Amino acid sequence: MVSQPGGCVVVSGRDRVGGWNNVEAAEPAGEFGFHLGTRYAVQYLNYTAEELAQVPSVSAKRFAGTGNPHRAGPVRIGEVVLDTGCGAGMDVILAAHRVGPGGRVIGIDMSRAMLDRAWQGIVAAKVDDRASLFHGVFESLPMDDASVDVVLSNGVLNLASDKARVFAEMFRVLKPGGRLHLAAVVVQDELLEHVRNDADLWANGIAGALPEHELLAVAANTGFVNGRITERFDCFRGAAAEFKVPKNHMIGAVNFLARKPGI
Repeated sequence: MVSQPGGCVVVSGRDRVGGWNNVEAAEPAGEFGFHLGTRYAVQYLNYTAEELAQVPSVSAKRFAGTGNPHRAGPVRIGEVVLDTGCGAGMDVILAAHRVGPGGRVIGIDMSRAMLDRAWQGIVAAKVDDRASLFHGVFESLPMDDASVDVVLSNGVLNLASDKARVFAEMFRVLKPGGRLHLAAVVVQDELLEHVRNDADLWANGIAGALPEHELLAVAANTGFVNGRITERFDCFRGAAAEFKVPKNHMIGAVNFLARKPGI
């Protein structure tokens, strides 16, 4: 059974995400409770400085992922890739370089302000010939069934109360044999009620985190196969949000790789 917190708190947390996204899109300065930018991506999440040199600063400095879904598995030349919750577009740009001119990358985000920044980065990176952006939410993806080879998701699953619905949507849009490269916040111990009901911790991606075994279970129940954790990240180390959560919860993030069965 998947843990589901109260819907009213989720709405409040998402409202804060929207507000923070507007501020972050304008200028990513100040305290958000989580880490941002390229230095964080390299030191905490194992991105390389060489690959991030391909990403314009308008996108890179606003990066707020929790893992590195590109390391979960390969993205191949000519593939179609979907990034759910793409933010300012750093992972979209990296994927666009990987798929090449014959591939396609689609980014979806609920924040129009962040999509504006993402498009600026895409144009500056000269990958606008193969990248496109859409406004939407991951519970209802504006994509056809069986239309993408790879779904990327980095740090946004935790903003959804209905994780099963999000997994079902990702499963729906993947082609048979397609892969899910997911980076998500997880906990090793069930969160206390006061943590689950903290809107700021929802917006930080902590209050909506699943215990690791539940993440594996919901993916399997959706129909994904060969699901496994491929890497772990201490993504909140030293961030303000870390100090609002009891240490025994062991908050962190994982890369998760799974596949939709082939025909």
